[in-house]
Amino acid sequence: MYSHITVGTTKLTRALRFYDAALAPLGITRRETYKIAASYAPEGYPGTNHPFWVMRPLDGQTATAGNGVTVAFEAPTRAAVDAFHKAALAAGGKDEGPPGIRAHYHPNYYGAYVRDPDGNKICVVCHKPAQAAAA
Repeated sequence: MYSHITVGTTKLTRALRFYDAALAPLGITRRETYKIAASYAPEGYPGTNHPFWVMRPLDGQTATAGNGVTVAFEAPTRAAVDAFHKAALAAGGKDEGPPGIRAHYHPNYYGAYVRDPDGNKICVVCHKPAQAAAA
């Protein structure tokens, strides 16, 4: 299992505006902010090291998005997937796949994909059947 995930950014304040808005529908909020980085976790997260970080590269070079890399967050409901997608686009993200069923993964895979302002691919998915996901 992983300890944490980090995505790079060239403009931290722009990235934080994006992630503050896009992750809020999932109950994930910024926990710590530093000069070159910030961390995000859900309310009540028990770990001491927050699992999602946004930061400027430590080598001082321009941040680049990885080809084939996707960071995926699990949503409790399909409505949360929809809310993430709407918030992400409003905060400057680019659509990479609107909310909907992706049956090629499995019959209940309801996901949405965006690119953050730095080009990192972000997915939010609810794996529950429609009836359970509405509850």
